[in-house]
Order: sequence, then C-alpha cells, then structure tokens
Amino acid sequence: MTAPSKANIHPTIVPMGKLPPLGVLPEKMHAWVIRPERFGEPEQAMQLEEMPLWDIGPDEVIVQVMAAGINYNAIWAGLGEPVNILKSHGLPFHIAGSDASGVVWKVGSKVRNWKVGDEVIIHCNHLVEAGTSDLQTIWGYETPDGSFAQFTRAQGQQLLPKPKDLSWEEAASYGLVYFTAHRMLIDRAELQPGEDVLVWGGGGGLGVFGIQLCKAAGARAIAVVSSEEKAELARELGAYGVINRKDFPNLQYYPDETPEQKKARFADMKAFGKKIWEILGEKKSVEVVFEHVGQRTFPASVWLASKYGRVVICGATTGFELTFDVRHLWMSQKRIIGSHFADADSAGRANKLVQQGLVKPVLTETFAWKDIAKAHAKMHANEVYGTIAALVGAPRPGLKNFEETLAVMNEGA
Repeated sequence: MTAPSKANIHPTIVPMGKLPPLGVLPEKMHAWVIRPERFGEPEQAMQLEEMPLWDIGPDEVIVQVMAAGINYNAIWAGLGEPVNILKSHGLPFHIAGSDASGVVWKVGSKVRNWKVGDEVIIHCNHLVEAGTSDLQTIWGYETPDGSFAQFTRAQGQQLLPKPKDLSWEEAASYGLVYFTAHRMLIDRAELQPGEDVLVWGGGGGLGVFGIQLCKAAGARAIAVVSSEEKAELARELGAYGVINRKDFPNLQYYPDETPEQKKARFADMKAFGKKIWEILGEKKSVEVVFEHVGQRTFPASVWLASKYGRVVICGATTGFELTFDVRHLWMSQKRIIGSHFADADSAGRANKLVQQGLVKPVLTETFAWKDIAKAHAKMHANEVYGTIAALVGAPRPGLKNFEETLAVMNEGA
C-alpha cells in the first residue's frame, strides 16, 4: 500500500481530495469553522478556513477524516443557542462534527490499542479526565476539534473498528444517533422482549435506530412520523405500526396554551391512545416511550405510557422546559429515565451489532465537502430523514477502505 508522492503535497497544507504520506502531517488543514461574530443560520455560521493542526496529548490520536456525519448539534453550535458552546471550551473558534470515519494518522505515547493506518470510526463520548467515566463531554460539540476538517483530534478510547462492509460515508453516519438510541433502550430503559415502544420521530436519525433496536430485542415499535415517505421507511426497518402525527394536529403542547387549546390537546391525546390500541389489537398502551422531542410531546409521552411504564429521554429538540400533569406519573407509578449518549463500553457493544449486520445505517443522502454548510441548512429546515453524511477525505462515495481510496486518488493524479 503506497501513499501519494510527496511531490504532490503542499509543504504546509494538502488540497482537498489528496492525502499526505501515511503518518505525515501538514502544518495546516482545511476546516469548516464557526466563530461567534457570525453566529446564525448554518450557511452564515460555518465558513471554510485554513487552520493549524491540533497538538495531541499522550492519550490522544489524530485521524485523517474520510467522511463525517451531520447532526443537529452543529446547528446549535452555529446559532450560539441554546448556549454559546464556545464559552464552554474557551476558544474563539469551533470546528463541529460529532461523527467520523477515517484512518489513524498519529497516536499518543499512551495509546495502546490503535496504530497508524487503522481504519476507525469515532464515538463522541469525550472524557474530561482520562481514565474516568463520570465527567464526559460531547466531542465536536462541547469540544472544538470535531470532524468537519481534514484531520481531527480524539481520545484513543473514542475509537472503534470501522465495519469492513460499510463505505466511509455509511460508517460516519450512525455513531451519535445510534449509540444514543442503544444507550436509551438497552442500557437505561432495559427494554425486554415482548414490550411495546412508542418511537417519536420514527423517520429521523434517532428513530430509525430505535425501530431497529426494538426489532433486534424482540420488542414492537410504533413509529410516529410526519409523512408517508417516512412511514414507509419505518415499516421497512421493522416498525410494527406507524402513526402520522399530522392526523393529530392538536397533540403537541405549546406554552401559554388557552383552556380551549388544552381541551383540544387532551382530545387528541385520547384519540392518539386509541390509535395505539388499534395497532396493538387490544386496549393497552406502550411500556416504553422513546422521547427526544421534549416540550411539545412530553405531556403526551407521560400520559401515553402504560402503568409502570418508562419514558426514556435523551434530549429536547423543541424545548428544554417540560410541563406535564404529574398525577399521570405518580398515580400509575411510571418512571422518567434520563439518558446521555453512551460510554465506550456501550458504544462498543452497539457497534458489534452493526459489524454483525443486525443493525444497519440508514444513510439517505451524502453531501460533498463543499456542501457541508448546505447539508446543515437542509437539516435545520427539517428537510431530511434517516441520517446524512458528507465526504471529507474520501474522493467519491462507495469507497470502503484505505487501499481503495488511495487507488482512486492515484488514478486521478
């Protein structure tokens, strides 16, 4: 296996679509950068810049990024809302991106399980202090060194083996959302065979993996979607039933609702519950609610969960301040379970299901490097489903390993 000739390498920065010799790092890299003075919509906030490469500590690695997954947290970083994440990490710039596939290019002195040339994906659980599992941040969101760059910095414990049968873009597309879903359902909610699960956002990044995990665990998923296209996807992934939320226009909670709006919301909640009965063929509700929408759906989630049921929540895309009738919680002895991404062990167990083909990426669109800001704009406009990714170092879609990638690059040299 040979890398491109040094004669084709710029002494300080490598053009996109080219690679330096394996293990050799240029002084600078191309990156999509967010700065506070341009906070706003993705195409305003994210701009291409030349940036210096990261220094690494003994427990860290540098990975040549082949592809990067697109997630909503980069949109939050660019908006500067709900928090200014740059204030958290203290740098005047931010490189987002919490999913990546690529090749290990440099390893720290204490990294033992990985070597230069290994093909990997990166999970985003970044330990604040190496060797602990209690203090965690999300890499590429709460840290400034994410995957929307030619080279990224990560801790050695964040690396997982890239599934060999997946392309770079497929391998980059699933980590954050899938490992989060696995942690929610398998580790935190302790999903059992035979249980029924209501999956909000069944056509979205989290939901498509929630559905697959239910099927793999012997549970039945009822997917809540917003279009027939997403409904069909949910069925293909193994959903037992599908509900179009647009059939229940008053179901969502909005702050400062009027008495009339509250009455309409409760009527739709009851109708939604009857729809669940219709799907299940009996008058019962779901044991588990897979919740990540937050403010608008949480009152319904608590109400719809069965007696002794569990509502497991990992985020709140529609708002963090949750309002619900707590009587529905205590009188039926339901539980609310918080879940936050996954640790290295959980991510590793989840990744084995992908390696074994039991869970599959649901990559619906791949963007070019130059269109990374546009990809986030499309996500911000709610115009995507499944998961999406972008090429970074890979010269074209469909390449599955470093050898194939170098061969394509050499053909075009």
